[in-house]
Amino acid sequence: MTGRAEFASTTAAGIAAEAAGIAATGTSIEQRAEALLTPLQRIMPFQATYLALLDPEQHEHHQLVVDGYDEATQRYLHGPALLQELELVGLTRPGPPMRVRDLPIPPGEIPIWAQHLWPAGLREALGIRLYTPSGTCQGLLVLHTDTPAYATDAARDLAGRLAPLIAHAVDPMRQVSTLAGIVRKAVAGVVLTRFGHVLPLGRLPGHRLLRTRSAVALTAARHLDDGADRARFLCPDTGHHLLRVTALRCPPQPPHHLWAIVLLSPPEDLHGLTPFDLTILGLLLDGWPDWRIAAWLHLAEGTITGRIPHITAMLGATDRAPAISRAARLGLYIPRMLIKHGHEPVPGC
Repeated sequence: MTGRAEFASTTAAGIAAEAAGIAATGTSIEQRAEALLTPLQRIMPFQATYLALLDPEQHEHHQLVVDGYDEATQRYLHGPALLQELELVGLTRPGPPMRVRDLPIPPGEIPIWAQHLWPAGLREALGIRLYTPSGTCQGLLVLHTDTPAYATDAARDLAGRLAPLIAHAVDPMRQVSTLAGIVRKAVAGVVLTRFGHVLPLGRLPGHRLLRTRSAVALTAARHLDDGADRARFLCPDTGHHLLRVTALRCPPQPPHHLWAIVLLSPPEDLHGLTPFDLTILGLLLDGWPDWRIAAWLHLAEGTITGRIPHITAMLGATDRAPAISRAARLGLYIPRMLIKHGHEPVPGC
């Protein structure tokens, strides 16, 4: 290996190590994005840069770093035309980093180049696609320079090797997965998006109770819609088994389409309450009087009224009001959406 090759290899290793260190920090996505600019300058000196995450539901990019552009260019980068141009040149599909010289069409036919970048004195670029390991498009990083000389094959190849690290550094699922770790015995989990879709959650398996628009997912969303950051309740599974449902609001971070975590875990201590008791508590929490609960469950009103002292005693309370309050706090109830009208809690929801 020649001295120049050794130097290049050492430099590449140093850049990769620096980027990996930044990706491993626990700072915010925006802070990690800003910190990455330093090692990226060593790959290709740039005068302007654009780093954004894709919101797949709104079909728009949420900008993390936009630096070195005039106001008109920044407005264009924030507008809907940008995504169309990225699709036109192939920057929304998996592939190696792309330079201007690699584009399938002349830059003069691309509005942002013809109307903004070229008049500003920018002459080359390195577009780096950011994808998750599963192949989901995460966003885009573009480095713009005032000379084609810096956009070498070596710079392009090194940027390609660093792309997974960069994607990991700005991955919004990282903080979500960390938050999910507070439920240590979770057996399944998903992430709900702002539009109600269901996404995988790290290494946790999914579950038939957590499918898109399932009763459990809708109930969790309804609880968090009331302004709470978390909610707990119980859900019947097959047979007479119960599962604990924990819903957590996702951290408010770009691109803001990840809305809530929903986890299933064993119910642990039920304080001696039966599914029937937990069903009554769910309806009491909705403010229903005894007669309405009885009618809903096709029972005599006296059956409900006579059961409430037992429920109160099991919760260590002296009256129904503090018992209901404690059940809400401990998540010891089955919500009405998970109760079959006129019958037992819905098995399998």
